Amino acid sequence: MLETIIKMWNKYSYVYISGLTGTLCLAAITVLCGTLIGIVLAVMRLSRVKPLQWLVRFYVWVLRGTPILLQLYFFWIFLPRITGINIPDSTCIIIALIVNASSYVAEVIRAGIQAVDKGQTEAARSLGMTGVHTMTRIILPQAVKNILPALGNEFITMIKQASLASVFFINELTTSYKTVASATFRQVESIIIAGLIYLLVTTVLGRILALVEWRMNANER
Repeated sequence: MLETIIKMWNKYSYVYISGLTGTLCLAAITVLCGTLIGIVLAVMRLSRVKPLQWLVRFYVWVLRGTPILLQLYFFWIFLPRITGINIPDSTCIIIALIVNASSYVAEVIRAGIQAVDKGQTEAARSLGMTGVHTMTRIILPQAVKNILPALGNEFITMIKQASLASVFFINELTTSYKTVASATFRQVESIIIAGLIYLLVTTVLGRILALVEWRMNANER
């Protein structure tokens, strides 16, 4: 089997590399856009306006309480119908992943903000700073240290969750496995190669994340 795996990799490595590139791009876009939306949602959740709090809570409750694959199907069917536009499948899936990620990131950011000493807010207010300035210039910069490790974990998680996009034949690593398996009729060997790539990438990123977190903690000492 090992010899077959090596031969398959030598012949179809470009397919797997293309899929890995698609997976990394998909995860990066999802986490970046999900973070931007998550910041807005976290601020809304922490605001004193009750309707905004309830809206965000409902948003997070629905998205975290339903399977992500179901959400992918929902956006895949829902977006073209409501817009009346023939939206590409990849666009629908990316939007669904971003929406899903934003619900998790929003809670991460909220927790990071709440971890900042409340005295920082009171001191900023006593200096005459507005709520917006206090949040953007005092609270968020300090909360970043609490948020970054969790965002790194979200990126690693999204690399694995992006495999669900293969259901819709979006270019990513699991789709590459299916392509190679259908061309070679070697299901086991093909999936082992894809699994090893996932394992290697997530392990390397996990080590990098641990190193960054260690450096951040070392700087605080």
